[in-house]
Amino acid sequence: MDFKTSNEETKTGIYLMQEGNEEPFNIRLHLAKDIMTIQEQDVICVSGEPFYSSERTITIRRQTIGGFGLSIKGGAEHKLPVVISKISKEQKAELSGLLFIGDGILQINGINVRSYRHEEVVQVLRNAGEEVTLTVSFLKKTPAFLKLPLCEDCTCIPSDQSSGTSSPLCDSGLHLNYHPNNTDTLSCSSWPTSPGLRWEKRWVDLRLIPLLHSRLLQYIPGSDACRKNAFQVIAMDGVCSGIIQFPATEDCLDWLQAIASNISNLTKHNVKKINRNFPVNQQIIYMGWVDEKEQDSVQDRMYSPKFLALRGSSLFKFTAPPVTTWDWTRAEKSFTVYEIMCKILKDNDLLDKRKHCFSVQTESGEDMFFSVELDCELLIWEKAFQMATFLEVERIQCKTYACIMESHLMGLTVDFSMGFVCFDAASKAVLWRYKFSQLKGSSDDGKSKIKFLFQNQESKSIEAKELEFSNLFAVLHCIHAFFAAKVACLDPMFVGSQGNVTTTGFPSLSGLSCNSQTPKLRYTT
Repeated sequence: MDFKTSNEETKTGIYLMQEGNEEPFNIRLHLAKDIMTIQEQDVICVSGEPFYSSERTITIRRQTIGGFGLSIKGGAEHKLPVVISKISKEQKAELSGLLFIGDGILQINGINVRSYRHEEVVQVLRNAGEEVTLTVSFLKKTPAFLKLPLCEDCTCIPSDQSSGTSSPLCDSGLHLNYHPNNTDTLSCSSWPTSPGLRWEKRWVDLRLIPLLHSRLLQYIPGSDACRKNAFQVIAMDGVCSGIIQFPATEDCLDWLQAIASNISNLTKHNVKKINRNFPVNQQIIYMGWVDEKEQDSVQDRMYSPKFLALRGSSLFKFTAPPVTTWDWTRAEKSFTVYEIMCKILKDNDLLDKRKHCFSVQTESGEDMFFSVELDCELLIWEKAFQMATFLEVERIQCKTYACIMESHLMGLTVDFSMGFVCFDAASKAVLWRYKFSQLKGSSDDGKSKIKFLFQNQESKSIEAKELEFSNLFAVLHCIHAFFAAKVACLDPMFVGSQGNVTTTGFPSLSGLSCNSQTPKLRYTT
């Protein structure tokens, strides 16, 4: 039921979809490069100009052998309509183009049977005579009970030898002649009669989901409970696919990855266009949906959807994707990338049943926890954050923080080229400087103080320097960012991988100019 093109941008398959508390029904799912189409079955008139009709009226004659050639399921006792569940090929009814599996029976010879129980409908049809006029309407959202196995030998089939009882979830086969006295005189024709109209069952569009900035949901919204072999797709404008159900885990994962890939490709293409309007130091590196764990979560609302964007020096957190320039000024929160710390959570670090999680510690020491749907999305985020941090450190080259050492106001500069430089705030006179390679260890009190352990290049002795900061976590994260950037700069594999990003629409190292650096602070000795 499924095929895909060589570039895996297109997929088609027939699966189940559930909306609210309704029974799941068959849908045809079609994935294209930029849109996902959900189709349902419907019956349309194909005589002349095609059109839709909610009700059809046809007349069927009983055959000498085979009767009406129909089977039915359902009944009002189960709050289900009586539905045609089988059409015998031998009776040619399915070839008539007027009656279809999935048609709900509304009237029989003018008798309204919408509220009839299963057995009552069977009796009406049994006593209908040689000819029966049915008013039917195709049930587009075919209930799941129609998919139960046929009970060919069960006592629910009314025949001359049966007890006459039937079950609403079993087929009642209306294929025998219930007027034995007239059997020999019945017409052998079972072709339905209709006033010149012909109908056809077709797949028609139910919903179109634009994929740009769409959101995948395997988890029940707000919780850590993952649906089994099922997910939803929610478009940026709020249009929801319903819960799409798959027969196997492999099918579900295959579709999730294909949809995620198309969303990612659309995002990259969109970012590439947007970045043409932004200067080099304001380029977008990443955009995507995540679920954020609520700080004061309750049982039914543990997570909320957020949209993260890495642009220039900042990480933005939105409630919806930014579309206009004005939207970028209305972020829920924003953080400087080199003053925050990102950590990918391993299995033993996870807070609940959600997988593919990461944490972000802000410059104030607050921890935020996020999750994505797929492992590939987590990998994209991790690489994007590394890239954004690296580019920003390369751009600014140095960062200075006010600090206190031995009751004196000082300044500590973390410099990409020189390492650590401590100077007097008033005179700008340098007190000491060390290279990154000379830092052998450090510790902090979790509040304001950091103790650095540097190794003297000449004597090889360890020299301790204790500084006090008003923004401890921002300083710690900045030092970590500079160290990571320094290491990455020496790694040819990392630098090479960043060069390939140009083809995806994100900035690369080659796209940055050394002339865009901010002026360095001048020191006096």
